[in-house]
Amino acid sequence: MQPFSYERPESAAQAVNAASRRVRDGTTPPSSPVQFIAGGTNMTDYMKLGVMQPERLIDINRMQDAGLNKIMVSDQGIRFGALVRMAQAEEHPAIKSQYPIIAESLQLAASGQIRNMASLSGNILQRTRCEYFREITWPCNKRRPGSGCSAMEGFNRQHAILGGSDECIATYHGDFAQSLIALDATVEIVGPKGPRNLPFSELHRQPGKTPEIETVLAPDDLIVAIHVPALPWAKRSHYLKIRDRQSYAFALASAAVALDLDGDTVRDARIALGGVATVPWRSREAEETLKNRTLDEAAAQEAAAAAFADAQPLKHNAFKVELGRRTLIRALFETRDMKV
Repeated sequence: MQPFSYERPESAAQAVNAASRRVRDGTTPPSSPVQFIAGGTNMTDYMKLGVMQPERLIDINRMQDAGLNKIMVSDQGIRFGALVRMAQAEEHPAIKSQYPIIAESLQLAASGQIRNMASLSGNILQRTRCEYFREITWPCNKRRPGSGCSAMEGFNRQHAILGGSDECIATYHGDFAQSLIALDATVEIVGPKGPRNLPFSELHRQPGKTPEIETVLAPDDLIVAIHVPALPWAKRSHYLKIRDRQSYAFALASAAVALDLDGDTVRDARIALGGVATVPWRSREAEETLKNRTLDEAAAQEAAAAAFADAQPLKHNAFKVELGRRTLIRALFETRDMKV
């Protein structure tokens, strides 16, 4: 691990100012010389591996701005402060009862020890666990642009079948993000140009020709809150995660589903997929197939087919197409049958 400096600002404005001293305006790769940390569970891992080598860490845990450590639930929805821990959110009674998809996605992520430390804002910005990204001796366009993607011809069982490019097929491994994109969440950001709100669906970037640029954030942009609106389908929502083992493993396929039902008829649906895509993945095609239809076997099968119609599997991950379809179908029926 290379030497680095360490700062602990006491406000979001101080944190942004500290970061702005070393960066220019505009989006830059996540290998920027300055990085914000909260729980530090992802950053510490990759610094030890030599994947990330920031010159300066800005620890935001001392920031005193109002609401950063709080969960605020109202008739309008939820506001998660950036420093709320995963465990804090998963155990919140109102979230468990009114937004079960959020509680489930957090409970199924990582270990209890990590969830006690990891912040919600850091969790949504976690980086891929691609083996070739983590091992610095392998070529990786995400880690070293222009070096190549080792996963294309290598062992790619864990890799993405949706949203990839010729430059990168690394999977986005988070769980919480799937619930946020399904529930039309937004993120509250502060930066040198002031505060702004951004739809969560616009936060992450597909790899395209620049896989090293993972989000639309500039290095001196800081997420201070996550907002989830109160919508008719939030209470009837569910997160299903399929993995190699039932504890401490990343998804091979997952589905975040929220339904607004009129009897057996789907008025509206929200569907997100995990473990199969390069970014948090909203399947609007699957949603459209369900609207104004009875949610039966035929409708579920059609939605699953639509969700994976554009899948591009490789040698070792072709099984994810069928696994993803079955995961979504199961999640749809489990959500339909919930007692709300």
